[in-house]
Amino acid sequence: MELPVRQADPQNLPASDAQRITGESMLHYLPGTPQALPPRPQMQDVVVLRFSHRSIVEPILVPAVVEPLLVWVLAGAARVEERALGGEWEASDIKAGDFFLTNTGEPYEMRWQTQGCDIFEVMHLYLGLPLIDQAARDVLGDHADPVTFLDISGAQDDRISVMLEQLRQELLDERQPSPLFAHSLAQALAVHLVRRYLDPRRGARRSNALQAYKLRRVIEAMNEGLAEGFSLANLAQVAGLSEYHFSRMFKRATGLSPSQYFIRLRMTRARHLLLETNRSIIEVGLEVGYSSPSHFSQVFRREVGVTPSIYRHA
Repeated sequence: MELPVRQADPQNLPASDAQRITGESMLHYLPGTPQALPPRPQMQDVVVLRFSHRSIVEPILVPAVVEPLLVWVLAGAARVEERALGGEWEASDIKAGDFFLTNTGEPYEMRWQTQGCDIFEVMHLYLGLPLIDQAARDVLGDHADPVTFLDISGAQDDRISVMLEQLRQELLDERQPSPLFAHSLAQALAVHLVRRYLDPRRGARRSNALQAYKLRRVIEAMNEGLAEGFSLANLAQVAGLSEYHFSRMFKRATGLSPSQYFIRLRMTRARHLLLETNRSIIEVGLEVGYSSPSHFSQVFRREVGVTPSIYRHA
């Protein structure tokens, strides 16, 4: 089966990498109505959102996200058009059971027209980079380089449908959703994506990127030093490179600069502490390296989309 792959024209894309947002922040950028999910356990490296969409005639700019994104159509049908910035529109007729896979480092434009209904409903699943890296090592070996996926629009995949339906049932229908079961489904999805949807150009894209074993050493050093100040010199020393070459190779491997990646790790840790502990917001900020509560709140809101207080009580 030929997959409906979105093609980006490099000549029409910005020269520099766009700032990427986290999965949780996407609800602040899409015009659809977020659908409330019942209280559920926090899952490490997994974000699930649900939207109800009406027709959108004027194009909207969809920001790039850090995590690979799966969008699964729950109900309804629509004609969806997408394009890279400055590119040509590409249309897909989608219906319940179809999925989109997005792993682009650049924002793009979308618009859609519902067909035979007023709205269509979709579920977003964001898989954290550690989860993807674990799946890549399992499938490709311990020395696998960081992976990128094809961008797929309006395709059918029975395995994806089965696993996402199980995840939906677990989160929506069970009185006490199991974080272990839900996380296992996310792990299975990550393995399937690595097996089936790797971008064949990933080697070219990652040329001169930081080797996998060095990348893991650096990320381990980052995680161990979240409460400390960011030090490019120390991380470059861990990688055995000059600061200039380390920064370039790290960004080529991850899509983010070392400082951006460090902040994302801090925010991941902060989200976990806010939901899983009773520590005060000030204590959480201190644990992830922010002595000023206002600075912590400012960075958290920029990266996650809401303040730490709203995030904890949402």
